[in-house]
Amino acid sequence: MHPIMLLAVFIGGMTGAVSRYWVTLAFLDTGYPYGTIIENISGSLVLGALTAWTLLKPLPAWLKAGLGAGFCGSFTTMATLASDTVLTAGLSETAPVVYLAVSIFGGLAAAAAGFFGMYYVAKRKEGGG
Repeated sequence: MHPIMLLAVFIGGMTGAVSRYWVTLAFLDTGYPYGTIIENISGSLVLGALTAWTLLKPLPAWLKAGLGAGFCGSFTTMATLASDTVLTAGLSETAPVVYLAVSIFGGLAAAAAGFFGMYYVAKRKEGGG
């Protein structure tokens, strides 16, 4: 792997991880994993938009890797989603189901919104809209 790619993923990952930490801290005292929901849904939105953008306007490989695998990969988290699902079971019987539904369907909706929103914006800018 080229050193520029590694550096881009490193910088993106560092930025995503620190951003995730700040969001988590902001919601830590709520007793509910709102931070994880926000991180995963907003990360899905960003990755959806990035995907659409790169289909229409190719980006350098190092930038795609830094933003996609680096930033979005460290900002969003499957492990915390799984852990928080188990932890919400202590709140009520329905809490884990609601948490998973909001996380999964919210993430899918955000990814679609990011993708189609960016696709529309990019197409409109090139006059094909």
